[in-house]
Amino acid sequence: MQDTDVGQLMTEPVLTVEPEALVDEIADAMLQEGIKSIVAIDDDCEPIGILTSTDFVDIVAQGTPKTKTTVGDHMTTDIITTATDVPIPRVASRMVEHDISHIPVVDKDGTAIGIISATDLTDYVAGMAVREPSE
Repeated sequence: MQDTDVGQLMTEPVLTVEPEALVDEIADAMLQEGIKSIVAIDDDCEPIGILTSTDFVDIVAQGTPKTKTTVGDHMTTDIITTATDVPIPRVASRMVEHDISHIPVVDKDGTAIGIISATDLTDYVAGMAVREPSE
């Protein structure tokens, strides 16, 4: 696992939107694509927020009208990003430390190029378990 890095497991491309995008449109896109998070970007394609399926649960629980609310109204803005060359154990530790399940992946210029999720890590570990010889 030490030899595997984020670039090998991340999902790319990542679904990115402007913070002004309407939540109901984004929810439809997420359902169609089967994804659980989107990254809000600025004019330079740098991540400025993230909206996850958990955020949608909060939106519904609060009774917020989806047709009038934007991604920017509900996204988490204190986000953590990572690079493609970060080892998997380090990114997994950051997820646990910050109690998050999605981290946007950025290139050297800070542009969003992918996302790594707890599901990606789980799939990887499950695949490793299948490859290991039984005792």
